[in-house]
Amino acid sequence: MPQNVWTRWPLREALAHEGVNETRRWIGRAVRVLLLGLLLWATLTRSPFHGWWSVAGAAAVLLTGVAFHGFFRITLQQRLWPSIGLFLAMEGGAFAFHAVGASLPAVVLWCGCAVVALERLPLVAALPCSAAALGAFALVKDDNWLTTATTAGGLALAGYVMRLDAEARGTVQRLLAQERAARTAEAETAALAERGRIAREIHDVLAHSLSAQLVHLEAARLLIQRSTDLEADRAQLLERVTACRGMAREGLDGTREALSALRGEMRPVEEYLRELTAAEGVRLKVTGERRGLLPEAALAVRRVAQEALTNVRKHAPGARTDVRLTYTEETVGLEVRNTLGRTEPGALASSGSGYGLVGMRERAELLGGTLESGPEGQSFVVRLQVPA
Repeated sequence: MPQNVWTRWPLREALAHEGVNETRRWIGRAVRVLLLGLLLWATLTRSPFHGWWSVAGAAAVLLTGVAFHGFFRITLQQRLWPSIGLFLAMEGGAFAFHAVGASLPAVVLWCGCAVVALERLPLVAALPCSAAALGAFALVKDDNWLTTATTAGGLALAGYVMRLDAEARGTVQRLLAQERAARTAEAETAALAERGRIAREIHDVLAHSLSAQLVHLEAARLLIQRSTDLEADRAQLLERVTACRGMAREGLDGTREALSALRGEMRPVEEYLRELTAAEGVRLKVTGERRGLLPEAALAVRRVAQEALTNVRKHAPGARTDVRLTYTEETVGLEVRNTLGRTEPGALASSGSGYGLVGMRERAELLGGTLESGPEGQSFVVRLQVPA
């Protein structure tokens, strides 16, 4: 049978009374204990329960309380036929109370069964069960028909209102659980993205450092291979080895810097560019209103400047180079322009074996920006623009 408003159970969160505060829970428990105590008192102080029959009556009342508890447990498991069977057993118990003259326990049991059936069963079963219980209640009542009908209608309305209240509370609990799950998934996604950014930064830093070291090591290898007097070339070899050591240290420092930047502990990008351009002997010009940048944007500017100047050093040594940092309202731009010198057109764009300017272009695109590189007249230009 398809699940619809008639055949579906109330939400499990509603049946389990999730979201009920402690005050309301204790009030509910106190009401149930008080009701059970009144039933015991009414049963034991009125006929026909006298002597040993009073013990039997008390046991019957306690058994009724156990049956109600079992009904709550079975409906929580959403087992329809066992729930209906237990409901019918409680109805039979009410008729038994009425048959021996214990009208008060019988009336309370019928009314309670009608209310909890509407609250906890699917409507296709709750309506006939509640109607049967209220019908039995109406048959044994001595009041006029209007009073009886009003009481029965009020009980039915109370049961349905309790059902709606539990459903609303269950819906809220389910939405809260979904929100918590969504926040957990969002946190996990953010953590994975953070790890990806860290991995990319370390990759780029080490790739830059290793490529620079490779240049010096290759020069040292050629020097050793072609030298006829290593003692005479010792100074040059020492210079190359010292440069490699410096590049390795630079790579480690860059890795630490990347991690610090991703944690929000980054130096201003202008300060970094001033140090970088001063070390490379090139000119830096900053235009626009200076302001703080997003960590990802600042890292992109730093890495592109670093990679572009490394390429100039490798492919166009001695070329005149200018670096310009431009702030606009929504973006930050970087331009590295150098004369072609001895470089071959296109050499810079394809350098780095996939982790040079090509990798920088991928980085810019991930940030929603652009990176262009290529010859312009007698110069080679690397131009980056990313959201700030």
